[in-house]
Amino acid sequence: MDLSTVYLGIKLRSPLVASASPLSEDIDNIQRLEDAGAAAVVMHSLFEEQLRLERFELNHHLTQGTESFPEALTYFPDSASFRVGTETYLDHIHKAKQKVNIPIIASLNGSSVGGWTNYAQEIQQAGADALELNIYYVPTDMELTSHEIEQTYIDILHAVKSVVTMPVAVKLSPYFTNMANMAKRLDDAGADALVLFNRFYQPDINLDLLDVEPNVLLSTPHSMRLPLRWIAILYGRIQADLAATSGIHGGEDALKMVMAGAKVTLLCSVLLRHGINHIRVIEQEMRQWMEKHEYESIQQMQGCMSQRSCPNPSAFERAQYMRSLATYKPEWSSIQDTSYYFG
Repeated sequence: MDLSTVYLGIKLRSPLVASASPLSEDIDNIQRLEDAGAAAVVMHSLFEEQLRLERFELNHHLTQGTESFPEALTYFPDSASFRVGTETYLDHIHKAKQKVNIPIIASLNGSSVGGWTNYAQEIQQAGADALELNIYYVPTDMELTSHEIEQTYIDILHAVKSVVTMPVAVKLSPYFTNMANMAKRLDDAGADALVLFNRFYQPDINLDLLDVEPNVLLSTPHSMRLPLRWIAILYGRIQADLAATSGIHGGEDALKMVMAGAKVTLLCSVLLRHGINHIRVIEQEMRQWMEKHEYESIQQMQGCMSQRSCPNPSAFERAQYMRSLATYKPEWSSIQDTSYYFG
C-alpha cells in the first residue's frame, strides 16, 4: 500500500507531518518523530518579537555607560557585528539534519517585511529543506485597510522568495474578506504551498487577579471542518500545494483531508496529548481503512472529495446552510416536548 505523497516538491513516505510545536525543540524528539513514522518535521518557530527583544537587550548592555568618558566607545565592537537570536535556531536545524533523514522544514513567525529575508537566507544556509512563513497578524489599527493588510502578506512572500531557492509555504489564518482571492494572490506571488489554517492565540481574563493571561487551547477533531472546507474549495484552482492543519487526531481525519485535496496533514495537538508514538496509530488506522475500501495509494484518493470532484459541490457553499439548519434536531428533542420551550 503506497502512502507516499509529494509536498513542496519533496517526496514524503506519507502525508503525516509533525507540525511546529515544542516537540521539535529537542533533537531526541525529532529522532523519535522519524522513528514513529513522521514523514517530515516542521520546526518550532523563530519569532520576530524574540529577535527584536534580543537585539534591543544586546544594544542596551553594549552601550550602557559608553558616554561616561571619551575612550569608552572603543571598548566594545559595534552591536551590528553581533548575530543575535538566530544562532541557536540555525544550529538546531544543522544538528537535526545530521541526525535524521526526513525533511526539516523551518518556520518563521512574524508580521512585518523587515528582517525576513536575512533570516530566510540563514535558514537555507543551515540546511533546511523548506521554509514555512507563519504570518501571525491581528490588525487592531482602525486606519489600516484590508488591502494594506493583504499586501503585507504578498510583500513578505515576495521578499523571501527573492533571496532563497528552497520551497516556501505560507501558513494563513481564515480571516480574510475573500479567502479564495487571497489564496489566488499568494499562488500568483509564488507560494509553493498554503497551510490552512493558523489557530490564533486567544487570551482569557483571570477574575481573581483581574489580569489578562495566556490561554493555549489544543485543537479537537471538530476544528478540522474549516480547513477541510477551504482545501476542498481551493483544490485544483491554484498551483500551490495545500497542507491541512488543526483538528487532525485520527486516521480517518487525515484521509478526509487528503480526499478534500491536501498533500499533507500536519499533526500537533494529538501528539502533545497522546505522545509521539501516536503517529503509528494514525498511520495504522489509515492503512486499515484503505485496505477495507480497496485503495492502493494516497494519490488514488487525493482530491476525490474536493468541490470540483464530489457528487454535491454545493455542500461546501451557502446552498446547504438552510438545509443544515432545517434538518438539525436538538439532542433533547426526542425525550422532551419541545412545545414547552417554544410555547
